[in-house]
Amino acid sequence: METTFFRAAFLTAVVLLTGCDNAPVSAPSSATPPTVLEGKTMGTMWRVSVINVEPEQKETLRQKIQTQLDADDQLLSTWKPDSALMRFNHSQSTTPWPVNEAMADIVTEALRVGDKTNGAMDITVGPLVNLWGFGPDKQPVSTPDDAQIADARARTGLQHLSVISQAGQQYLQKDIADLFVDLSTVGEGYAADHLARLMEQEGLSRYLVSVGGALVSRGMNGEGKPWRVAIQKPTDRENAVQAIVDINGHGISTSGSYRNYYELDGKRISHVIDPHSGRPITHQLVSVTVIAPSALEADSWDTGLMVLGPEQAKEVVREQGLAVYMIVKEGDAFKTWMSPQFSAFLLSEKN
Repeated sequence: METTFFRAAFLTAVVLLTGCDNAPVSAPSSATPPTVLEGKTMGTMWRVSVINVEPEQKETLRQKIQTQLDADDQLLSTWKPDSALMRFNHSQSTTPWPVNEAMADIVTEALRVGDKTNGAMDITVGPLVNLWGFGPDKQPVSTPDDAQIADARARTGLQHLSVISQAGQQYLQKDIADLFVDLSTVGEGYAADHLARLMEQEGLSRYLVSVGGALVSRGMNGEGKPWRVAIQKPTDRENAVQAIVDINGHGISTSGSYRNYYELDGKRISHVIDPHSGRPITHQLVSVTVIAPSALEADSWDTGLMVLGPEQAKEVVREQGLAVYMIVKEGDAFKTWMSPQFSAFLLSEKN
């Protein structure tokens, strides 16, 4: 049976870097051009735009960025069998497993958001992700049946995972031996925050950094204006701008159901898996953008809200006071919704 698979060529989510307007704008002659560095990590691209980097520092900074991101990937990857996360996943032990502070912090945040979304954000969903062909396992050649889904669901659940801090050491503990933790939903956010910390350590205070669809900004751009970020229209066939925001020193992340999918048995299979049903989402919410104090927090929320669908997501957004922008497909058109907290960051919106 023929299976067709589609992935985004550049960004795995739907946030793009942009200038001060939707169209290219010529910078004033007094503007300081940013130093732009790029590379690959975590199956996606990273990009750093930074002001006031001396030419002789450029290559050294690029190497430091890549080295740090390579280490983050070695910590969190489910594609590397020897990563710190995969060593935990492969272990059949249910006793506390020592991890570093970064891993403990990431899992703690993911569990917190998972609780607030009633399990919609579930980092133990790995068996289902793999079953549907979005993990390191091969793509299915036929739609998984009810028995396969039930078997995978039996090996998931946030209640089976905990973080323990004892005598200055951090641990993860699972109470079922074959629990599989997948941090791909939060890895980009953590890495973007980590890049921001690296910029500060290097004495750089004006930058916009991104890893995939997670971004963090600080200070002003080369024109002395806030860094601006464009949210892309929900399509994989064009790079059209839906809205432009000034994230003002915050983190931003977008989850979309149209950038990572394949076609199987005549149906479009989204990479966003509902832990409760064990199946890819089928509702009409196609994009969720979250602005939060950190990219990790934004990256944690966007997936959970995406799973919930438009109405349940709105309830959680209101309860938690989140800055969220959603795009819902209605027939052949798209309808947008934003929380009051998000509107404070919005600069413009396109029809």
